[in-house]
Amino acid sequence: MSVESHKPSDDDRVFKALASPVRRSILDALKEAPRTTGALCDLFGDLDRTTVLQHLRVLEAAELVTGRRVGRERHLALAPVPIKRIHDRWIDGYTRAAVDLLARLDT
Repeated sequence: MSVESHKPSDDDRVFKALASPVRRSILDALKEAPRTTGALCDLFGDLDRTTVLQHLRVLEAAELVTGRRVGRERHLALAPVPIKRIHDRWIDGYTRAAVDLLARLDT
């Protein structure tokens, strides 16, 4: 596959979203409990509302966050499936290989 023909995949969007410390902090906050957009903006008071909303758009594009309207409020929650997919593809196999290596060293 050439670099020119590469289209962003779901995993690329997840890695891009996770690259930002602010977005990781937003995910950490949503891991604790679902929150409204306003509550997240209050939690990140050092950032203006527009900046928080921009970060949320990136997280939603990566399908890491889901939102639903309840009246005038927007309730946001962590969507763990993309992180699980990254874990299964990139982490689990390496963990298994490391455990196998340690087992072989032990014998």
